[in-house]
Amino acid sequence: MSRIYWIIWWCCCLPLGLWAAKVDSLLIDSPSMGHGVKVVVISPDKATSEACPTLYLLHGHSGNEKTWLVIKPNLPEIVDEKGLIVVCPDGENSWYWDSPLNANVRYETFISDELVRYVDGHYNTIADRRGRAIAGLSMGGHGALWNAIRHSDVFSAAGSMSGGLDIRPFPKNWNMSDQLGDQSTHPDNWESHTVINLVPRMEKGRLSIIVDCGEEDFFLKVNKAFHEALLKKGIDHDFITRPGAHNNAYWGNSIDYQILFFMKHFSRLQAEKDGARMR
Repeated sequence: MSRIYWIIWWCCCLPLGLWAAKVDSLLIDSPSMGHGVKVVVISPDKATSEACPTLYLLHGHSGNEKTWLVIKPNLPEIVDEKGLIVVCPDGENSWYWDSPLNANVRYETFISDELVRYVDGHYNTIADRRGRAIAGLSMGGHGALWNAIRHSDVFSAAGSMSGGLDIRPFPKNWNMSDQLGDQSTHPDNWESHTVINLVPRMEKGRLSIIVDCGEEDFFLKVNKAFHEALLKKGIDHDFITRPGAHNNAYWGNSIDYQILFFMKHFSRLQAEKDGARMR
């Protein structure tokens, strides 16, 4: 009988091993910056030949490529369940810009060009914009929308969680002046490198956008201002506020809603493609 029980136990546990997501810790070369960048890639380990959509997930100030695994330890399980590849680069404290002052800080180029090309070349991705989304928290929320709006040929969807979507009210915070210069002496840099000022250039229907922020968050006011700017421009988007502050508990909850949003987006684009093929 013990042998039978062992066989039953082994059969029950076997799918867990077969469906365990892979977590790769990589050092990916950035020719534009002249050094490697640490990146975590979480990919489903399902026995399938189907290409997967990709979510580029950005950390906040003082974080790194492992931040999202700390905030959301079950992220590999979600990746397996959804059939989604998640890519988490180390953006240091760059705000994900190409700095107008520092030639060796080119995180916009890395995220939207070099990293995408590497991931598409080494993983089974849907290798065009319909299969790519980008999201992030705080500094990463700004970085996600900054990159998506400026590179809508690369990404089809973007999300911000507690994002610093207008940097101008915070001139002394979070190392922004390291990349832009002092606001008093380089005001043009601050005007041209804040997400809210990109809204006038956006095209209706070009990006699927989700923005959320906690009601106790110090970025709530700028998130509401961004929401109003999108409404004024006629840009469709999801905007959510709910109880919560600027912390891991909020983001651990928020990412569930954002992944649901992105998976519905990917499914819709795939259905539209399939429908066009059948016509």
